[in-house]
Amino acid sequence: MKKLSRRTFLHGMGVSMALPFLEAMYSGRALGVPAAAPKRFVAINIPLSFIPENFFPSEAGADYALSPYLQLGEALKSDFSVISGTSHPGVDGGHSAEKCFLTGAPSPGSRSFKNTISFDQHLAERIGESTRFASLTLGENTLSWSANGVAIPPEPSPRRLYSKLFLSGSPKEVAAAENDLKDGRSIMDAVLAEAREMERSVSSADREKLDQYFTAVRATEQRLEKMQKWNQTPKPRVQQASPGEIPATDLVGTLRAYFEVMRLALETDTTRVLALGGTGYGVVPKIQGVQLGYHGLSHHGKNPEMLAQLELIERATLGAFFEFLASLKSVSEGPGTLLSNTQIFLGSNLGNASGHITTNLPVVLAGGGYKHGRHLAFDPKNNYPLSNMFVSIARQMGLETNAFARSTGPMAGLV
Repeated sequence: MKKLSRRTFLHGMGVSMALPFLEAMYSGRALGVPAAAPKRFVAINIPLSFIPENFFPSEAGADYALSPYLQLGEALKSDFSVISGTSHPGVDGGHSAEKCFLTGAPSPGSRSFKNTISFDQHLAERIGESTRFASLTLGENTLSWSANGVAIPPEPSPRRLYSKLFLSGSPKEVAAAENDLKDGRSIMDAVLAEAREMERSVSSADREKLDQYFTAVRATEQRLEKMQKWNQTPKPRVQQASPGEIPATDLVGTLRAYFEVMRLALETDTTRVLALGGTGYGVVPKIQGVQLGYHGLSHHGKNPEMLAQLELIERATLGAFFEFLASLKSVSEGPGTLLSNTQIFLGSNLGNASGHITTNLPVVLAGGGYKHGRHLAFDPKNNYPLSNMFVSIARQMGLETNAFARSTGPMAGLV
């Protein structure tokens, strides 16, 4: 059987359409051995966390009873693991900890804080060349940070994300973009040459700053080269329409729209790394029975009425998440599914938003080929390093990774 490229397109009547995964696209097919589909990673942060007693199961191991919230995903129990007793060592600062959700950099609340590379960007640097977008950063607040600790701006609109991924311009617009890329590259060349000339006559501190600058310039050059290559490659066509504009108050609608476009991005192999930050927590969510702002409700002080409203929000949020997992599982891909080929990390930078507590973080790890259906329960007081899970995720993606942030090795219990 002739092997087809994953990038094979159909052309006709001026339209291009990317093919789905076919048997002929697997390199081992001629030998009767199916090769693995691409391995992917998705991170989702819910910055106001969840009511702990509703989220965490009371038993550990494979025979645990689902907690009230996790019962929403009962049909998918064998596809996810719930993890308790983990956090990032040294990460404090309440809401400031959101900056460290994927970096694990300590002391985000201090005035001298400087972030480090986020785990999604760590992966993107190693596998991002295979796709049009090395990674995608989404939501109101970024989870993604460069190697120099610089925040990567997120895409705050599912509609604009859809347009970016799947809508193509006219030939004239494509040509204009080509010229912009060439101009951008020539400007980079000139600026870099001038900065290197300057480097010879500055202090050691300034040379360190210039070295950081050179690193950023080289990364920009690489992005320009990649953009130039992909600018002539047709974007994939999808059957699903754009989600359209969604009111900021429709928290669940926004999440579902993001999840739909994220699934399309994974299914078309447009990217293999996605990070979705918090969205909508500064509003009064459009959910029946909720009258108060989401953030205010998270500081409930055990007020029964506020807890009841907060539970409605959290149930709706996790309901949308489990719908996302189900949609990935419904897509067959080689011998598995889109879910089994994608590691999905849902969690929060806070263990309990009511007290701005940054320990005992709620974590779900789904898909990715693990033996799931268990509760990994670490010490809720002397927490296990969450970044150990990042080491395991990287290894599961085929990367030789021994450490990330303040890890001590791969996560115990992940099979």
